[in-house]
Amino acid sequence: MQLQRLLSYARKAVDEYQMISDGDHIAVGISGGKDSLTLLYALHGLKRFYPKKFELSAVTVDLGFDNFDLTPIIRLCAEMDIPYKIVSSDIYDIIFNVRKESNPCSLCAKMRKGALNQAVKEMGCNKVAYAHHKDDIIETMLLSLIFEGRFHSFSPRTYLDRMDLTVIRPLMFVDEADVIGFRNKYDLPVVKSTCPVDGHTKRQYAKELLHQLNRDHPGTRERMFHAILSGRITGWPDRLIRGPKEKKRD
Repeated sequence: MQLQRLLSYARKAVDEYQMISDGDHIAVGISGGKDSLTLLYALHGLKRFYPKKFELSAVTVDLGFDNFDLTPIIRLCAEMDIPYKIVSSDIYDIIFNVRKESNPCSLCAKMRKGALNQAVKEMGCNKVAYAHHKDDIIETMLLSLIFEGRFHSFSPRTYLDRMDLTVIRPLMFVDEADVIGFRNKYDLPVVKSTCPVDGHTKRQYAKELLHQLNRDHPGTRERMFHAILSGRITGWPDRLIRGPKEKKRD
């Protein structure tokens, strides 16, 4: 995927779900993976021409895994002139050594997001960008249906009133396959996860299920995504569609 295409998808999400306002200071949550680095490129590129001016920073919560070297990310942010903060934590030790969690992902995600959001506030940011793409949104819907019995997925834009912080997801229209293509084309400095349960989660199950459904019934993935966008999910903001002569809400 070319950078111009990535910027087009990101602007579509930002415009249709009103993710950015003048004067925003947006922190990009960087895990070191392909998704968050693609998001960093997207917002860095968008910042150059988007009519609403905003500041950009980046932050990583270091969970405490061994051999997790963020040097390539430090170098990339320096090249892009993006302030970058690394937050040290003992999340790995708490989950795997102290609590010895058999299903650690939920607690890890909760603790990581708490540490990330706190760091974002301390940096003076009013928004934080998460790198969830189209496949993530569909997989979350499948997980919600299978394990919770409800039709739900995370929102493109969410205001966290307790933190006075807004979460945005500018990659929501980007396919994971395109993210992989972008990573390969631009040789992104991905820092591989050393988590011992990586690839053995319920989300991985949903990912494989979605691929199988789409192989058996081509177009299933896109139909599911359309169902999410038009499903009036509780908590989702209105979608602003701009035509040549009018504005309308979906």
